[in-house]
Amino acid sequence: MSKKSEDVRAVTTTRIWGITVGILAVCIPLSAVTRSGAVLPLAAIGGATVGTIAIWRSDDKKSKAGYLQPQQVELLEQRIANLETIVSHEEFDLKMKIKQLEARDRNNHPAP
Repeated sequence: MSKKSEDVRAVTTTRIWGITVGILAVCIPLSAVTRSGAVLPLAAIGGATVGTIAIWRSDDKKSKAGYLQPQQVELLEQRIANLETIVSHEEFDLKMKIKQLEARDRNNHPAP
């Protein structure tokens, strides 16, 4: 796994928990006023925990699925080579047709 993806996960986790601390700062006095007990602070902590787990697991899935097997890479390289051959052949045909049209045009309209 690259350092960049680890940095993104760490930065995101830090941001989640920083916001959670702010939410807790509001929730604790609010739970005393509303007499909801520990429900609001526990919900904030639970949400941050679920978010953190999701971030760390989703990145693992993406990094594993992001790589192609050597056979797939070889097949893609062959397809690209075939496309390049087709495009080059069609470009050559088009150039020949243009030259033929130019020659025909010169023969039909002599210069003054």
